[in-house]
Amino acid sequence: MSNYIANPINDLREIRSLMERSSYFIGLSGLSGIGAGLFALAGVALTVTYQWAGGHDLVFIHRSLGLASHPWGIAPLPFLVMMAGFVFAGAMASGYYFTVRRAKRMGQKILDKKTYKLAFHLAVPLVVGGIFSLALIYHEHGGFIGPTTLIFYGLALLNGSGYAREELSYLGYLEIVLGLISCFFIGYGLVFWAIGFGLLHIAYGLWMYRKYDRA
Repeated sequence: MSNYIANPINDLREIRSLMERSSYFIGLSGLSGIGAGLFALAGVALTVTYQWAGGHDLVFIHRSLGLASHPWGIAPLPFLVMMAGFVFAGAMASGYYFTVRRAKRMGQKILDKKTYKLAFHLAVPLVVGGIFSLALIYHEHGGFIGPTTLIFYGLALLNGSGYAREELSYLGYLEIVLGLISCFFIGYGLVFWAIGFGLLHIAYGLWMYRKYDRA
């Protein structure tokens, strides 16, 4: 009798799994979010160290972007660009590694139409937000870069959530709300970056890992 009940349940689970694979990319790993969050926190920590070494207050980093000298031998703006590149490259590398590993374990291809659609829908808001951030730097409104990046990143997650786990939208909403709040605390961009790109990513990654990866 127990076998008769268990088999239909297993069949329903298999049908659900097949439907999920056909509708969106499910290779995203919770460890990818944790890795991205750790790289973000490392970038913030190095930036704070850079500011303290130069004798500049954490709150007013956007006022020192044009300084040409620093004990480390690099001006603030080039340093921030390099640090952003470091965090982005580290997050992408860890995300790719853990995602490929999980996709292989689930028997799913990493490159298919669903992957390309997810990448495209993530990229559009990110590119627009990146160009808008460059415009803010050009017009010397660096204090709004923090809120801008958080908001556009959240919009990118919402835009791509239809091609990944729907829980991705939850992180998107949190990033947008955090970005809107940070609009009223100009100068504290690093603090909100640490929360949004660091702590939220780690918390989301742990939740997704316990819900899907470990299972």
